[in-house]
Amino acid sequence: MKKKLYFLLACVAMSTCLWAQTPILGEWITVDDATGEQKSVVRIYQADNGKYYGQIIELFGDATAVCEACEGAEHNQPIVGLTIIRDMQLKDGELRGGKVLDPDNGKFYYAKVYLKDGKLVLRGSLDKAGLLGRSQTWLPKN
Repeated sequence: MKKKLYFLLACVAMSTCLWAQTPILGEWITVDDATGEQKSVVRIYQADNGKYYGQIIELFGDATAVCEACEGAEHNQPIVGLTIIRDMQLKDGELRGGKVLDPDNGKFYYAKVYLKDGKLVLRGSLDKAGLLGRSQTWLPKN
């Protein structure tokens, strides 16, 4: 019985430490880099496979909008509920190695996500190095 209790306490402690090391997790207000307009709320979470994802949970404006420009399974699907950040891995406090979907044009880009001054920066790019792309700064949802 003691071993089970110690194991449970160790698991709780480890999960608390992991949460503290990944402040990127949570809800973020997306801000359009061109207009400065707040567009949606994205929830970033870690899935059972250990990778990180971001799902649109709220859309400012037309909450019934669909992803007309998307291809495949996302085509004409509601934007609310769409997983736009996919298959990211945490490395040195940043999420890397995955992709981000731009619902405006339906295209996927290489992605990098990190924190700067309490805000989340998402860098989407055409190349893995991140040289050809653009960044958005998202605000924490309180």
